[in-house]
Amino acid sequence: METATVESRTQGAPGAFAAFARFVVCGGGTGIAASFAVAGLAAWLPWALANALVTVVSTLLATELHARFTFGAGGRATWRQHTQSAGSAAAAYAVTCLAMLLLQQLVAAPGAVLEQAVYLSASALAGVARFVMLRMVVFARGRAKVPDGVRAAGCLPRTADRAALCRAA
Repeated sequence: METATVESRTQGAPGAFAAFARFVVCGGGTGIAASFAVAGLAAWLPWALANALVTVVSTLLATELHARFTFGAGGRATWRQHTQSAGSAAAAYAVTCLAMLLLQQLVAAPGAVLEQAVYLSASALAGVARFVMLRMVVFARGRAKVPDGVRAAGCLPRTADRAALCRAA
């Protein structure tokens, strides 16, 4: 019965295309909302600080959405997943900051539309890299952790003792 439960969860995981489409909806929706939040907060705070605050909040929200919907993890994100996701978000933060700093160096007084276009383009580029990281590492579902012989035998162990029994089978 445990095997059927684990296998059904694994079979319920979306393929790469479906996961990317869900990632775009969840992450893109969060990113667009974040871009407006950054623009609004930047009126009162330095842009880098506004971006940092919005990045933290949007990363927590997006990680939960990705755990529950994008990658079909079947529940809330774990602290480990939040921590790993934060690493990819830190890289995305660096990319968006660098893009905005370059824009400020190249254009003396960029308008709001140009700023939004640059920010969203940098976010999209960072988002593709983030998708790969989340899919291959953060929400990988431990496929590599279960030996092929054990999986083929239909025996998915929970403990080291059961793992030894399954290998012997």
